[in-house]
Amino acid sequence: MKTHTGAPEQRLASQNEPAVEQDQEGDSTRLILHAIESRDRVTQRGLAAELGIALGLTNIYLKRCLNKGLIKVRKAPARRYAYYLTSKGFTEKARLTAKFLRRSLSFFRLARQDCAELFDQCRTRGIEKVAFVGAGDLCEIASLAALDSEVEVVAVLDEVTNRQKVAGIPVVRRLDQLPAVEVLVITDTRDPQACFDRLAERHPPEKIQFPGFLHLSRGRNGGREGKS
Repeated sequence: MKTHTGAPEQRLASQNEPAVEQDQEGDSTRLILHAIESRDRVTQRGLAAELGIALGLTNIYLKRCLNKGLIKVRKAPARRYAYYLTSKGFTEKARLTAKFLRRSLSFFRLARQDCAELFDQCRTRGIEKVAFVGAGDLCEIASLAALDSEVEVVAVLDEVTNRQKVAGIPVVRRLDQLPAVEVLVITDTRDPQACFDRLAERHPPEKIQFPGFLHLSRGRNGGREGKS
């Protein structure tokens, strides 16, 4: 697959681990502030479950919010605590929300660009029919890019989703239910490397493709494909 030249600042940011960690912390803080604002009572355990992170990490985020003056805490009955947003907390939640939306838009643009390039390469190779693997947000972005190409997406493979269709494309639950296709395109963002590794056990590498920004390793087949 060809080397990408567009949006270098976005690609460098995607490989910057400290920046990624800051985004993750910012998103967790945003969700915590939103949950506290939206509910009369929240518990640390409830927040941990809602955010999908460990209870200890939730406690760390709450302490940081307290130290920054974003929230206040009061004792409640049954040895519980009630959390409240401060005026500074409301301002910070708005700032983090705006930052999240800007980053989401950048992701959309980068993902659509990479998907469009991938489909151009498919057409150059004479590939007409593909299937997506993964029914999340990237799948929907990739389906938009496919509309602008001559490549037909015949199905989406996802073992865990309850959706019957994504962007009008039928969803199947098992690999053996897929119609005949020439290429499988990874659109799984939950664990794309594991997804690739599973497919590689049953398919030749040239049949498995992915948007370049995922930077997946092809392992024994050498190198990292789609790397800028």
